[in-house]
Amino acid sequence: MRTKDARDATASSARTVASIVQGRTLEDAPGGTFGSVNPARTAETVAEVLLGDAGTFVAACLAAREAQREWAAVPAPIRSRVIQKIGRIVENNKEALARLVTREIGKPYTEALGEVQEIIDTCDFFTGEGRRLYGQTVPSEMPEKQLFTFRMPVGVAAIITAGNFPVAVPSWYMVPALTCGNAVVWKPAEYSPAISDALAQLFIHAGLPDGVLNVVQAEGPAAFDGLERALDEGLVDKVGFTGSTEVGQKIGELCGRHMQSPCLELGGKNPLVVMPDANLDLAVEGALFSGFGTAGQRCTSLGTAIVHESVHDEFLTSFSDAVERARIGDPTQDVLYGPMLSQRFHDRFIGWLELIEGHHSIHGSSEMGTINRDNPREGFVGDAEAGIYCHPTIVDGVTMDDELYKTETFGPIVGVARFSTFDEAVALSNNHGYGLTAAIYTRDAENALRFRERNRAGMLSVNNSTSGAEAHLPFGGNGRSGNGSRLSGIWVLDQFTRWQAMNWDYAGKLQKAQMDIIDLPADLDYTLPEIERGGI
Repeated sequence: MRTKDARDATASSARTVASIVQGRTLEDAPGGTFGSVNPARTAETVAEVLLGDAGTFVAACLAAREAQREWAAVPAPIRSRVIQKIGRIVENNKEALARLVTREIGKPYTEALGEVQEIIDTCDFFTGEGRRLYGQTVPSEMPEKQLFTFRMPVGVAAIITAGNFPVAVPSWYMVPALTCGNAVVWKPAEYSPAISDALAQLFIHAGLPDGVLNVVQAEGPAAFDGLERALDEGLVDKVGFTGSTEVGQKIGELCGRHMQSPCLELGGKNPLVVMPDANLDLAVEGALFSGFGTAGQRCTSLGTAIVHESVHDEFLTSFSDAVERARIGDPTQDVLYGPMLSQRFHDRFIGWLELIEGHHSIHGSSEMGTINRDNPREGFVGDAEAGIYCHPTIVDGVTMDDELYKTETFGPIVGVARFSTFDEAVALSNNHGYGLTAAIYTRDAENALRFRERNRAGMLSVNNSTSGAEAHLPFGGNGRSGNGSRLSGIWVLDQFTRWQAMNWDYAGKLQKAQMDIIDLPADLDYTLPEIERGGI
């Protein structure tokens, strides 16, 4: 393969990006080429992409394997200094990176700034963790013997991420993986190649040795084939995946054949329960943001608002009014949401609208589907014909038997169901099988605590939206939303380290556990004497 130094890459309005292996940008395209376009202005090409193939993925894993041993030998506090530098470089480039996020995936600029801030927060947190990769000194049951535990890096981590959070989510994996002494092969989403290349450049310029971070620009099937080959050849020790439940299941099966447990962060059908005592204005605000922010293209987006029958009509009216008034359009302006991530996501969303049935009623917009000249939205911000935009849709009358209730609909659509008893609300919040995040709006602490006990989601909110993560709180789901693994905070360390136990015997003789044990004598037949009359 002909290569050039990755550090020499320069930005342009439509630059060429490619895979980075062993610190160098590959110049061939065995997987073909394509143009990444701005979904808000599809006539604008953001980047020309040279795609790798399965062989590129394997080559990246080989490079990571070769680099990992020396990286692990760097003292953890020194590795964390590199993480600190990554945070500072990202901070220095915050606005530029956010603008690129807006340009390539259409995320509103204010949200894009928040996403970049999440990288900075993650780096700040893990700057200290390099000094806190603690083991333990454990007392032995034998004399002249000491027991110890150590956190060891897993080795090579293959990270595959979606593009709806193209910089924050990769940092949740890569920052702790690098802090712990692992080398990384990162396969970003096909539709955000310019963003991923920019993020990789920021990481590389912070001082990562060549091969410690490798980036494979490839389509999903080619990357899966490469991952399968790399696992067969013993080149990958940990897989992290954020994406759909269906692909996550396939990756879980693949890793299981190699006795590996992947870190799977998958989809959601996240409920928001509105109790009779809820602050309805606050509940509507939370439903608006979590249901339609990022055009509903978050794994944590609101799936179904589950509203008590006594406040259902009032909530639905207020929610519909808020959606109708919401500014939608050009993501460089002040809007609730911008375009769909790509044409592929638009087409899938249009298909999900077919799940709406006759017993449902539609609210929140005068039209459904694509926003264009023939199907306009009143008050649209910008030029709808230039991009890929969809109408927001509220579907009332959702029941537990509906496919719409059971299906993750990745786009601007929110279902509304009603309940009469707390047990019904809990059942509606759980029975779709997902378990990523859930919210309840109530003024009663008993309602909040009972809901926490009985809802199966990995993350819960009280009087807040279903969306929102912080760098020091565990992120992850259960059931169809994941395999119980967690990102963020100290909890992610268990994904990228393995415990090693050591015993050190200095008695000068072989002491056998559970056999050569000192037994101090005791009189187990002793009983207290009878208490004399007149005593207590």
